[in-house]
Amino acid sequence: MRIDGARYVVCRNEAEAEKDRADRQAIVEGLEKQLRKGDKALIGNSAYRRYLRRVRDADGPGGPAFTIDAGKLAEEARYDGIFVLRTNARVTPLQAVLRYRDLLQVEDLFRQAKAALRTRPIYHSSDAAIRGHVFCSFLALVLRKELQDRCRVAGFRPEWGDVLRDLDRLQDVEIDQGGKQISLRTPATGVAGRLFQAARVALPPNVRDDTSAA
Repeated sequence: MRIDGARYVVCRNEAEAEKDRADRQAIVEGLEKQLRKGDKALIGNSAYRRYLRRVRDADGPGGPAFTIDAGKLAEEARYDGIFVLRTNARVTPLQAVLRYRDLLQVEDLFRQAKAALRTRPIYHSSDAAIRGHVFCSFLALVLRKELQDRCRVAGFRPEWGDVLRDLDRLQDVEIDQGGKQISLRTPATGVAGRLFQAARVALPPNVRDDTSAA
């Protein structure tokens, strides 16, 4: 629908709707337990307070002062999994939702760049250096997404922390001994081996004689 020149798309995510329902049910179950113990401290809990209805004055005699408000539960359940997008793009509602999901993924990747990719603060003195930094950061995120996509196709979903740890352990060293140049590779431990399989990259042998190549 359009309001004041802006276009709004109302969406419903079934997975989020189920999560909202389960979260609310867990809160209600905890609330019921607390009500059986006494309701004096409940009103100070914001998670509980929105589901409560006062049934008598707190200083009045007998019975609890609050009870669970079924009307509030029903009203909140109407919005489970629902969100609204605003756009000025000339796309179909489905395209708007898909682009929104892509945007969320990009934003999430940039938030993780400093933590997941362990990038350190870099101070620049020129516009060219800034552009180079942004390019390298974006390239790292693109490569990460490509690796995750290939792992998903291969039915492999490793934790990103394990990926960083096991790839960091994978090293290659060159030894010059008696005129011979030998390369040694550490074993591909943990998830490293499956990562290279998913990326369709063949690892070199653990021991290589590079004398002839030199």
